Amino acid sequence: MRELLYGRNAVRECLRAGRRKVYKVLLAEGVRESGIIVEILDVARAHGAALQRVERQRLDGLGDVNHQGVAAEVEEYPYTDLEVMLRVAEERGELPLLLLLDCLQDPQNFGALLRTAETVGVHGVIIPKRRAVAVTPAVVNASVGAVEHLLVARMSNLVQVIGQLKAADIWVVGLEDVPEAQLYHRADLNMPLALVVGSEGEGMHRLVRERCDFLIRLPMRGHISSLNVSVAGSIALYEIWRQRESKGKNDHRSR
Repeated sequence: MRELLYGRNAVRECLRAGRRKVYKVLLAEGVRESGIIVEILDVARAHGAALQRVERQRLDGLGDVNHQGVAAEVEEYPYTDLEVMLRVAEERGELPLLLLLDCLQDPQNFGALLRTAETVGVHGVIIPKRRAVAVTPAVVNASVGAVEHLLVARMSNLVQVIGQLKAADIWVVGLEDVPEAQLYHRADLNMPLALVVGSEGEGMHRLVRERCDFLIRLPMRGHISSLNVSVAGSIALYEIWRQRESKGKNDHRSR
Protein backbone atom coordinates (compact mmCIF):
# COMPACT_ATOMS: atom_id res chain seq x y z
CA MET A 1 0.00 0.00 0.00
CA ARG A 2 1.13 3.52 -0.83
CA GLU A 3 -0.13 6.83 0.49
CA LEU A 4 0.50 10.49 -0.20
CA LEU A 5 1.93 12.61 2.60
CA TYR A 6 1.57 16.37 2.30
CA GLY A 7 3.07 19.44 3.94
CA ARG A 8 6.70 20.49 4.18
CA ASN A 9 7.37 19.34 7.74
CA ALA A 10 5.58 16.03 7.27
CA VAL A 11 7.55 15.19 4.13
CA ARG A 12 10.87 16.36 5.58
CA GLU A 13 10.51 14.35 8.80
CA CYS A 14 9.47 11.25 6.90
CA LEU A 15 12.65 11.53 4.84
CA ARG A 16 14.82 12.31 7.87
CA ALA A 17 13.43 9.41 9.90
CA GLY A 18 14.07 6.97 7.07
CA ARG A 19 11.61 4.42 8.46
CA ARG A 20 9.52 4.01 5.33
CA LYS A 21 10.35 4.03 1.68
CA VAL A 22 9.75 7.29 -0.19
CA TYR A 23 9.02 6.58 -3.83
CA LYS A 24 8.53 10.08 -5.14
CA VAL A 25 8.57 13.71 -3.97
CA LEU A 26 6.11 16.01 -5.72
CA LEU A 27 6.87 19.72 -5.85
CA ALA A 28 4.27 22.17 -7.12
CA GLU A 29 5.30 24.46 -9.94
CA GLY A 30 6.28 27.87 -8.60
CA VAL A 31 7.62 26.61 -5.27
CA ARG A 32 11.06 28.13 -4.71
CA GLU A 33 13.95 25.84 -3.88
CA SER A 34 15.09 27.49 -0.67
CA GLY A 35 15.03 26.83 3.08
CA ILE A 36 13.19 23.66 4.04
CA ILE A 37 12.60 22.80 0.37
CA VAL A 38 16.35 22.48 -0.14
CA GLU A 39 16.51 20.12 2.85
CA ILE A 40 13.69 18.00 1.42
CA LEU A 41 15.28 17.76 -2.01
CA ASP A 42 18.74 16.96 -0.64
CA VAL A 43 17.51 14.15 1.60
CA ALA A 44 15.21 12.84 -1.12
CA ARG A 45 18.12 12.58 -3.54
CA ALA A 46 20.25 10.87 -0.88
CA HIS A 47 17.49 8.28 -0.44
CA GLY A 48 17.12 7.77 -4.17
CA ALA A 49 13.57 9.11 -4.29
CA ALA A 50 12.34 10.47 -7.61
CA LEU A 51 11.65 14.22 -7.80
CA GLN A 52 8.79 15.52 -9.90
CA ARG A 53 7.43 18.98 -10.63
CA VAL A 54 3.64 18.98 -10.92
CA GLU A 55 0.89 21.51 -11.47
CA ARG A 56 -0.39 22.93 -8.20
CA GLN A 57 -3.89 21.75 -9.10
CA ARG A 58 -2.69 18.16 -8.70
CA LEU A 59 -1.86 18.77 -5.04
CA ASP A 60 -5.00 20.86 -4.59
CA GLY A 61 -6.84 17.68 -5.55
CA LEU A 62 -5.88 16.22 -2.18
CA GLY A 63 -8.76 18.22 -0.73
CA ASP A 64 -9.02 20.95 1.87
CA VAL A 65 -5.49 20.47 3.21
CA ASN A 66 -2.49 22.73 3.61
CA HIS A 67 -0.04 20.91 1.34
CA GLN A 68 2.34 23.92 1.08
CA GLY A 69 3.28 22.88 -2.44
CA VAL A 70 4.91 19.60 -1.36
CA ALA A 71 3.81 15.96 -1.22
CA ALA A 72 5.49 12.58 -1.16
CA GLU A 73 4.38 9.14 -2.30
CA VAL A 74 5.43 6.74 0.47
CA GLU A 75 4.77 3.26 1.77
CA GLU A 76 2.25 2.91 4.60
CA TYR A 77 3.18 3.73 8.18
CA PRO A 78 5.31 1.03 9.88
CA TYR A 79 3.52 0.04 13.09
CA THR A 80 5.46 -1.85 15.75
CA ASP A 81 4.67 -3.70 18.99
CA LEU A 82 4.97 -3.27 22.75
CA GLU A 83 8.10 -5.41 23.09
CA VAL A 84 10.05 -3.13 20.78
CA MET A 85 9.02 -0.04 22.77
CA LEU A 86 10.14 -1.56 26.06
CA ARG A 87 13.42 -2.66 24.51
CA VAL A 88 14.11 0.89 23.31
CA ALA A 89 13.58 2.23 26.85
CA GLU A 90 15.92 -0.41 28.24
CA GLU A 91 18.61 0.30 25.65
CA ARG A 92 18.47 4.00 26.51
CA GLY A 93 18.69 3.28 30.23
CA GLU A 94 15.43 5.16 30.80
CA LEU A 95 12.26 4.47 32.76
CA PRO A 96 9.61 3.33 30.24
CA LEU A 97 7.13 6.02 29.29
CA LEU A 98 4.23 5.00 27.07
CA LEU A 99 1.09 6.77 25.90
CA LEU A 100 -2.15 4.82 25.48
CA LEU A 101 -4.97 6.51 23.57
CA ASP A 102 -8.40 5.04 24.20
CA CYS A 103 -10.30 5.48 20.93
CA LEU A 104 -9.23 9.00 19.99
CA GLN A 105 -11.20 10.09 16.91
CA ASP A 106 -9.87 13.43 15.72
CA PRO A 107 -6.70 13.51 13.55
CA GLN A 108 -5.77 16.98 14.83
CA ASN A 109 -5.94 15.87 18.47
CA PHE A 110 -4.02 12.70 17.69
CA GLY A 111 -1.36 14.62 15.79
CA ALA A 112 -0.97 17.23 18.53
CA LEU A 113 -0.50 14.53 21.18
CA LEU A 114 2.03 12.71 19.00
CA ARG A 115 3.98 15.93 18.63
CA THR A 116 4.15 16.37 22.41
CA ALA A 117 4.94 12.68 22.91
CA GLU A 118 7.94 12.90 20.62
CA THR A 119 9.11 16.12 22.28
CA VAL A 120 9.17 14.64 25.80
CA GLY A 121 10.75 11.35 24.76
CA VAL A 122 7.82 8.92 24.93
CA HIS A 123 9.07 5.45 24.01
CA GLY A 124 5.87 4.39 22.29
CA VAL A 125 2.22 5.15 21.62
CA ILE A 126 -0.48 2.47 21.66
CA ILE A 127 -3.85 2.85 19.95
CA PRO A 128 -6.77 0.46 19.38
CA LYS A 129 -7.25 -1.16 15.98
CA ARG A 130 -10.97 -0.36 15.99
CA ARG A 131 -12.99 2.82 16.58
CA ALA A 132 -9.90 5.02 16.64
CA VAL A 133 -8.01 7.17 14.18
CA ALA A 134 -4.91 5.55 12.69
CA VAL A 135 -1.67 7.17 11.51
CA THR A 136 -3.00 8.75 8.32
CA PRO A 137 -1.45 11.52 6.19
CA ALA A 138 -3.69 13.98 8.06
CA VAL A 139 -2.25 12.80 11.37
CA VAL A 140 1.32 12.99 10.08
CA ASN A 141 0.67 16.56 8.97
CA ALA A 142 -0.99 17.51 12.28
CA SER A 143 2.03 16.16 14.16
CA VAL A 144 4.34 18.21 11.88
CA GLY A 145 6.02 14.92 11.06
CA ALA A 146 6.79 13.99 14.68
CA VAL A 147 5.05 10.61 14.34
CA GLU A 148 7.70 9.57 11.81
CA HIS A 149 10.18 9.45 14.72
CA LEU A 150 7.79 7.66 17.11
CA LEU A 151 6.98 4.01 17.68
CA VAL A 152 3.23 3.41 17.36
CA ALA A 153 1.44 0.10 17.90
CA ARG A 154 -2.14 -0.82 17.01
CA MET A 155 -3.51 -3.36 19.47
CA SER A 156 -6.80 -5.24 19.52
CA ASN A 157 -7.58 -4.79 23.22
CA LEU A 158 -6.26 -2.03 25.48
CA VAL A 159 -7.39 -3.88 28.61
CA GLN A 160 -5.10 -6.77 27.67
CA VAL A 161 -2.30 -4.31 26.92
CA ILE A 162 -2.65 -2.84 30.41
CA GLY A 163 -2.28 -6.36 31.82
CA GLN A 164 0.93 -6.81 29.83
CA LEU A 165 2.25 -3.49 31.09
CA LYS A 166 1.61 -4.38 34.72
CA ALA A 167 3.32 -7.73 34.19
CA ALA A 168 6.33 -5.73 32.98
CA ASP A 169 6.29 -3.69 36.23
CA ILE A 170 4.89 -0.57 34.58
CA TRP A 171 2.37 1.59 36.41
CA VAL A 172 -0.73 2.61 34.48
CA VAL A 173 -2.23 6.04 35.20
CA GLY A 174 -5.40 7.34 33.62
CA LEU A 175 -6.13 11.00 32.90
CA GLU A 176 -9.76 11.52 33.90
CA ASP A 177 -11.67 14.39 35.51
CA VAL A 178 -13.40 12.46 38.30
CA PRO A 179 -13.52 13.21 42.06
CA GLU A 180 -11.34 10.25 43.05
CA ALA A 181 -8.50 11.34 40.75
CA GLN A 182 -5.41 12.99 42.22
CA LEU A 183 -4.37 16.43 41.05
CA TYR A 184 -1.75 15.76 38.40
CA HIS A 185 1.00 17.88 39.99
CA ARG A 186 0.58 16.20 43.39
CA ALA A 187 0.80 12.63 42.11
CA ASP A 188 4.11 10.76 42.05
CA LEU A 189 4.71 10.12 38.36
CA ASN A 190 8.43 9.37 38.50
CA MET A 191 8.17 5.64 37.78
CA PRO A 192 7.93 3.24 34.82
CA LEU A 193 4.68 4.63 33.48
CA ALA A 194 1.95 4.37 30.88
CA LEU A 195 -0.40 7.35 30.61
CA VAL A 196 -3.91 6.58 29.36
CA VAL A 197 -5.86 9.37 27.66
CA GLY A 198 -9.50 8.84 26.71
CA SER A 199 -11.44 9.92 23.67
CA GLU A 200 -13.02 13.29 22.98
CA GLY A 201 -16.22 13.69 24.97
CA GLU A 202 -16.53 10.13 26.33
CA GLY A 203 -13.17 9.77 28.02
CA MET A 204 -11.87 6.30 28.86
CA HIS A 205 -13.99 3.19 28.55
CA ARG A 206 -15.07 1.80 31.91
CA LEU A 207 -12.95 -1.36 31.77
CA VAL A 208 -9.88 0.62 30.76
CA ARG A 209 -10.40 3.09 33.61
CA GLU A 210 -10.92 0.30 36.14
CA ARG A 211 -7.64 -1.34 35.13
CA CYS A 212 -5.62 1.80 35.80
CA ASP A 213 -3.51 1.79 38.97
CA PHE A 214 -4.64 5.33 39.75
CA LEU A 215 -6.15 8.39 38.09
CA ILE A 216 -5.00 11.98 37.77
CA ARG A 217 -6.86 15.13 36.80
CA LEU A 218 -6.13 18.74 35.97
CA PRO A 219 -7.49 21.52 38.22
CA MET A 220 -10.18 23.72 36.69
CA ARG A 221 -10.86 27.26 37.83
CA GLY A 222 -12.81 29.00 35.06
CA HIS A 223 -16.31 28.62 33.66
CA ILE A 224 -15.26 25.97 31.12
CA SER A 225 -15.23 22.56 32.80
CA SER A 226 -12.83 20.71 30.53
CA LEU A 227 -9.81 21.07 28.27
CA ASN A 228 -9.24 19.80 24.76
CA VAL A 229 -7.97 16.24 25.03
CA SER A 230 -4.69 17.02 23.28
CA VAL A 231 -4.04 19.98 25.61
CA ALA A 232 -4.83 17.97 28.74
CA GLY A 233 -2.71 15.03 27.59
CA SER A 234 0.19 17.31 26.73
CA ILE A 235 0.12 18.97 30.15
CA ALA A 236 0.22 15.56 31.84
CA LEU A 237 3.10 14.38 29.64
CA TYR A 238 5.13 17.47 30.47
CA GLU A 239 4.49 16.96 34.18
CA ILE A 240 5.83 13.41 33.92
CA TRP A 241 8.92 14.72 32.14
CA ARG A 242 9.35 17.51 34.71
CA GLN A 243 9.27 15.08 37.61
CA ARG A 244 11.79 12.80 35.95
CA GLU A 245 14.15 15.67 35.22
CA SER A 246 13.92 17.07 38.76
CA LYS A 247 14.17 13.77 40.67
CA GLY A 248 16.60 11.82 38.51
CA LYS A 249 16.27 8.42 36.89
CA ASN A 250 17.50 6.48 39.93
CA ASP A 251 15.03 8.06 42.37
CA HIS A 252 11.75 6.47 41.35
CA ARG A 253 8.89 4.41 42.68
CA SER A 254 8.70 0.70 41.90
CA ARG A 255 5.58 -1.45 41.67
